[in-house]
Amino acid sequence: MKLTILGGGGFRVPLIHDAVVTNALAASGRPSIHISEIALHDSSPERLSAIERILRQRTAELPDPSTAPLITTTTDVRHALTGADFVFSAIRVGGSSGRALDERVALDLGLLGQETIGPGGLAYALRTIPVMHDVARTIAEVAPNAWTINFTNPAGIVTQAMRQVLGDRVVGICDTPIGLVRRVSRLLGVSLEDDQDRFDYDYVGLNHMGWLRSVRIDGVERLPGVLADDDALENIEEARLIGKDWVRTIGALPNEYLYYYWHTDEAIANILGSGQTRGEFLADEQKQFEKKMDCCTSPLDVWREALHERESTYMAEAREGGDERRQEDIAGGGYQEVALRLMTALATGSSERMILDVGNGSAEGRVVPELPADLVVEVGCVVDGDGIHPMPVAPLGLGQLGMMANLRASEGAICEAALTGSVEKAWEGFASHPLVNSPRLGKELLEGYRRAHPAIDALLSRP
Repeated sequence: MKLTILGGGGFRVPLIHDAVVTNALAASGRPSIHISEIALHDSSPERLSAIERILRQRTAELPDPSTAPLITTTTDVRHALTGADFVFSAIRVGGSSGRALDERVALDLGLLGQETIGPGGLAYALRTIPVMHDVARTIAEVAPNAWTINFTNPAGIVTQAMRQVLGDRVVGICDTPIGLVRRVSRLLGVSLEDDQDRFDYDYVGLNHMGWLRSVRIDGVERLPGVLADDDALENIEEARLIGKDWVRTIGALPNEYLYYYWHTDEAIANILGSGQTRGEFLADEQKQFEKKMDCCTSPLDVWREALHERESTYMAEAREGGDERRQEDIAGGGYQEVALRLMTALATGSSERMILDVGNGSAEGRVVPELPADLVVEVGCVVDGDGIHPMPVAPLGLGQLGMMANLRASEGAICEAALTGSVEKAWEGFASHPLVNSPRLGKELLEGYRRAHPAIDALLSRP
């Protein structure tokens, strides 16, 4: 089988390669997938070359390098996609410098600057959706039977835009929900993978806005006990970030990104106090990484060192005193494992329970009846050889429903602006976001992003 990675020069591509070549699922006795070729596509030949060097060194370390998939690289997206069985999309339109601008325009107006949350995420979507819509059309033409696994941020709304072309054969993934579930299962002494018959959960939301609302082992509800136990909550990153008393008050464990909605002022102050945004930090890290790669004898060692630095400082603005992220939190689950399990279930027919970004409408009705059928929701799903099947969820509370509806209305307006060039829809999207909620600030954001990004200005200037 051929796996195409769009954004193949991206820093985290070696994680995907490692998941494939180590074949961790096969080692555990579970069904496994055979990938014969990994095709890397990127707009930058230099980034492709650097990542290829890392992958080749990792392959050479294998007990039998001949079993590893063929690595091919290209800057021609059509060539990369032709004949693909799976497409993994991890494109960053505008690179780290574009992200840094997204963050700074918002911060200059006293608003949250973050990659996927708030106006920074909307600007990122406005730049990214036209590109991904074109990619979806190319996939439909040259690889119509491929499954597209989208990790291009903002994953929920980008997946929703791609579904207009690819329908159910595109699915969004994120490692944060399953990382949360894995931390709770580990705390309760069960394995998320090996004890699937005993372990059940209810998770619902949108990408980067969701709640774990129920955890059952052998049919017995265990979440209230976890929420009542301070020592238990100390081992759950989301509870430490957002507040133990608050998660008890709402009776659920939220996705870690809800920190930015409930501690907005603290997040802004911490970002400003650090002297640089996350995007600026990563842009500097990338320059240092590339410089070291130019003269190193072990590209893999350079990459591993940089990976540790990035993971340990993830969401640093949410932790007191700039503490490094705990190792057990980093081990909560990676998107490369999510992607591998998803591909394996689809290819082999083995059943997997996963949390994915999928269409709200299905043959059986809507997953969340109160929301439109074409909206992408993040829920538990069963994946097998017949496809992806969303699981029923318990009714939403008004607070959860209101937050989801407000966010998706804002993102929906941005999506329409990205596909039509409507200035009015772009203004509506920025102004109506729950972290903006101001026509005046919405217009200032729109003007700021048009000045910062020629691509956005060109999009909104076309006749």
